Amino acid sequence: MASDTRIGRSRWRIAGWSLAVLVLLTPFLAMQFTSGVNWTRFDFIFAAVLIGGVGLLFELTVRMSDNKAYRAAVGLALAAGLLTIWASGAVGMIGDEDNPLNLMFAAVLAIALFGSAIAGFRAAGMARAMAVTAAAQLAASLIGMFTDLRSGIFSALFALIWLASAAMFGRAERKQG
Repeated sequence: MASDTRIGRSRWRIAGWSLAVLVLLTPFLAMQFTSGVNWTRFDFIFAAVLIGGVGLLFELTVRMSDNKAYRAAVGLALAAGLLTIWASGAVGMIGDEDNPLNLMFAAVLAIALFGSAIAGFRAAGMARAMAVTAAAQLAASLIGMFTDLRSGIFSALFALIWLASAAMFGRAERKQG
């Protein structure tokens, strides 16, 4: 039975890393057919480090916790962080990528990181940290709406991912307790 579990985990692992490679190959292939996609070597390196780092952090979580709700919560938080960095760097969460209001989202990520560290990565504290992060994301988005309503609404949707992560951390805490 243990080998079946390892095979299942191995399949998920292969699928996850294959998806990461596919995400990196997509702009490379698009560049062969259109001038609308123009990534530099730095763009590919940045994306590889970002996606690889998220993948490694999730792998570490899977190895350290058998709690599926905790794993899902970490996955959601990592996805929210990755998407925030990606959107801010590529096109900007508010306006374009050069809009100084986008720096607010760096503060949102700092809240998530410092909140997680202060919580000691324990589920109950992580639930609170992700809820505060969601509130910060929403506040930054509301401020941004004064400049660019559509972008502000888009970035506010990220708060839902942070909230889903908080909810899953809460569920993980209830399962532990």
